[in-house]
Amino acid sequence: MSRSLKKGPYIDQRLQRKVEALDPADKTVIKTWARAATITPEMVGKTIAVHNGKVHVPVLITENMVGHKLGEFAPTRKFKGHGGKLAKGEK
Repeated sequence: MSRSLKKGPYIDQRLQRKVEALDPADKTVIKTWARAATITPEMVGKTIAVHNGKVHVPVLITENMVGHKLGEFAPTRKFKGHGGKLAKGEK
């Protein structure tokens, strides 16, 4: 279920202040743990390091990402694949 329209999108206030204070030409990476924060148009062109539970994953924000959550672009699990030689050989 999506968030109610009357509530508006969730945007972490500390992250929003850091993005607004950053100069447009500045390429500083902003670290954040706010994976649930919605990407806004002000963030386009900035690099935000999103925590995945272990490290901060740098994410360059593009126009296509507006409206999505930051956590969508920092996977928390490493997919190793299904089966392999051993699983394919057994039949």
